[in-house]
Amino acid sequence: MSRPFDHRLDALSNAPLAVGFSGGGDSLFLLKATLDWARPRGRPVLALVVDHRLQADSASWTADAVEKARRLGADVRALAWTGPKPGAGLPAAARRARHALLAAAAREAGASVLLLGHTASDLAESAAMRAEGSTVPDPREWSPSPVWPEGRDVFLLRPLLALTRAEIRDALGADGETWLEDPANADLRYARARARAGGAEEAPLEPETVKSPPVFSIDATGAIRLPRDAAAAHLAAALLCAAGTERPPRGERLQRLVQRLRGGEAFTATLAGARIEAGEMALISRDAGETARGGLSPLTLAPGETGVWDGRWEITAGAEPLTVVALKGRGSSLSAAQRARLARLPAAVRPSLPLIPRHGAAPCSPTLDGPDFAVEGGGRARPLVLGRYQAAVGLCDKESVTRCHVRGASAREPLS
Repeated sequence: MSRPFDHRLDALSNAPLAVGFSGGGDSLFLLKATLDWARPRGRPVLALVVDHRLQADSASWTADAVEKARRLGADVRALAWTGPKPGAGLPAAARRARHALLAAAAREAGASVLLLGHTASDLAESAAMRAEGSTVPDPREWSPSPVWPEGRDVFLLRPLLALTRAEIRDALGADGETWLEDPANADLRYARARARAGGAEEAPLEPETVKSPPVFSIDATGAIRLPRDAAAAHLAAALLCAAGTERPPRGERLQRLVQRLRGGEAFTATLAGARIEAGEMALISRDAGETARGGLSPLTLAPGETGVWDGRWEITAGAEPLTVVALKGRGSSLSAAQRARLARLPAAVRPSLPLIPRHGAAPCSPTLDGPDFAVEGGGRARPLVLGRYQAAVGLCDKESVTRCHVRGASAREPLS
């Protein structure tokens, strides 16, 4: 049981571990196991309880879960999914909202790892759902948070995937524990509840197969170069990260792009908010003409406030408020030094660079300011594409950032 903890977590860290805790049997077993691992190592554990506000009794369930987590010795924080709920696609919307709340709370607490209680039974149910036409993926032991930008810098650890739900409940019962059974798990309107009711059989946990990461380079602008024979999954991740979006491209359009790249022709194409220039290698950058999903919209920050612009840059304002806009059409307003640096970049990447207007001075682009990416007035700018792509292709497989190895990648290597 301790193998996933020992393998994935940094025993020398003092950062908190965040645990998604509902009060159900799986999450109760997970919280107890996490506390057992963390206490001897002096690591705090934060239980995060999400109230989806979809059931009449959800407030009392949340209160019970909070009290249970405190009795076990964890710090605890209650979160709520507020606002109107969609009439269609409710399970997906609830899942997205839950991940966003959990990731944001974990990051705020200083936790880079969020533990979730998925089991071998969840793997079996996912397989049964796919057999009925669903596209639900298998939960993996270790993966980046699936939401963006709330999930930046947060990784998910699921240490219970080798245990079935029945085994977990037998162990809890032997300890005299009680737990919540969410009635939504038996609501046959939802595919997972139908798979559970159908008695999906657990199969032995297969070792995760991870393709070797490709050789790649990422410029300080966030443009990615990949070999033309890159695996489809790595290409999809590059499109996702370069575009700053949340849902990777799949299906026939992705496969057609893979085939064109492997066919050797020179071409330019767009897909999922990204622009692809296929030459000797594939240059993948933000498609500056794609704004249908609200991309490249201005971002205004109050003094000291942090926000994410276009899914690709984390910006923190300094002593003064600031606004971030897209560079396109504004290049001539830059200083002479920045215009010179801009001219050395591929034309495709220039329009989608961030630009910060300034009062009484030429606007600046943090991309063109050098390696420190400084923002006037003590603010900061952090490019997100490199770290996100490293995580997406499996280069960050443990909690410690010192184990995040980059093969053939450089955040500063120029793209010309």
